[in-house]
Amino acid sequence: MNRRRPLRAASIVIAAMLGVGALAGCGPSDPAPTPTPTGFASEEEAFAAAEATYRAYVEALNEVDLSDPSTFEEVYRWTTDDANAEARESFSQMHADGWTVSGQTGYDSLRLVDIESTPIMVEVCLDVTDVDVLDESGQSIVPATRLDRQAVSVDLTRADTSTGLAISTSNAIESDLCD
Repeated sequence: MNRRRPLRAASIVIAAMLGVGALAGCGPSDPAPTPTPTGFASEEEAFAAAEATYRAYVEALNEVDLSDPSTFEEVYRWTTDDANAEARESFSQMHADGWTVSGQTGYDSLRLVDIESTPIMVEVCLDVTDVDVLDESGQSIVPATRLDRQAVSVDLTRADTSTGLAISTSNAIESDLCD
């Protein structure tokens, strides 16, 4: 379990830290879309919101400076529920321990798993290839066995953000997404 703590903390910090109208009078109009249970008019709209949310979250993670707790706030804005509580706990502990993060987190795949319920579920291939987490003495705490690309299941719920969503949970999964 000790081996997972740095990986989980690193993924939270760095993961690990994503309408066209018809012209009037030009033919039959499309019926108004029936919103999904999550409130999005279509799967495409839900995917776009989920991807924009995850992108903003990763951008916020990449701006975190563990020596400056004010930089954590943007990550907190893109998280809620368990993800927010875990981020707050991890950031506080890493700040207190004097850890630093170098490198940038990214992702190269995001697939929609479920929009028929709340939360919306996506899978992401998170790329932490260039990320290192150092303790206060400058030694890496990232296990040598860490995968550079990791599949993550992410739940997104309605929130007061520019995309209308925030990350509520994020967990490593077994998936072919990063193959």
